[in-house]
Amino acid sequence: MKQILREIGMIARALDSISNIEFKELELSKGQYLYVVRICENPGIIQEKVAEMIKVDRTTAARAIKKLEMNGFIEKRADAQNKKIKKLFPTEKAKKIYPLIIRENDHSNEVALQGFSEEDAEMIFNQLQRIRKNIEKDWEFVKKGNKRQY
Repeated sequence: MKQILREIGMIARALDSISNIEFKELELSKGQYLYVVRICENPGIIQEKVAEMIKVDRTTAARAIKKLEMNGFIEKRADAQNKKIKKLFPTEKAKKIYPLIIRENDHSNEVALQGFSEEDAEMIFNQLQRIRKNIEKDWEFVKKGNKRQY
């Protein structure tokens, strides 16, 4: 039972490594594909929401978003009501590679779920969502500068 998070971590690192290698030719470096997907799926999203969706700190998100902007994948636009708020939008370059990233994700899902029935896959998905929601509570708590008691 104690090895569940290790298994999840190994799966996540392996898939991330595969994606980083395969997307290098698209001029995407470490983990940037995650940002491209979220911004393509949520045009006009703000940087803080992207960081929250991906579960990274603001500094990490800011660095990745800056690189994506410099490489022509996204653009920042000032909000119409509040010029201090910068909204993120995918460029044509990002929109062009988005389908490829989704195809890679779909392929990885198929590979990961080989030999599982639809019912099994649905059950795994639901249980992983429950685990994520449990972890999110601690993530929010620690992110605010608190220390967990173990």
